[in-house]
Amino acid sequence: MDRRDMLTLLGAGAVGLSALAGREARAQHPHHHDKAHGDCLAACTKCAEVCNETFHYCLCHLKDGHKEHARAAALTNDCQDFCDLAADLLARESDMMGHACSACAEVCRACAAECKEHDDPQTRECYEACAACEQACRAMAAHMKDHQHHAE
Repeated sequence: MDRRDMLTLLGAGAVGLSALAGREARAQHPHHHDKAHGDCLAACTKCAEVCNETFHYCLCHLKDGHKEHARAAALTNDCQDFCDLAADLLARESDMMGHACSACAEVCRACAAECKEHDDPQTRECYEACAACEQACRAMAAHMKDHQHHAE
């Protein structure tokens, strides 16, 4: 391994640790003003974590030639991104968090449906996390429509 490879490896590790630390800090934030907000933040954080694990699981199966995991790998990767975005906006109480939660709910619905098609513990865990996140995000989006806490 040359110097460039080593620096790339170390940089990727630092980015991963930074993202993990941010996710943990966001999940433990005590400030949130209502139950819907806190429940949605927790569900998005959990779902992003499980989707990341499931993406890795599906990727390993794809490398072994199991093409039936391709769609699940793509959806879990997308779902993690949407959950991370929604959680970030929720954590900082962005005016756009209702929109992010609506979009996140749709992606979670699609990811849950795909994971339900596979019969193993990892995809079952992903299905459950996505279903819970979809429900929490839909509740948060409805809450934001009903209670305009932020100026539009």
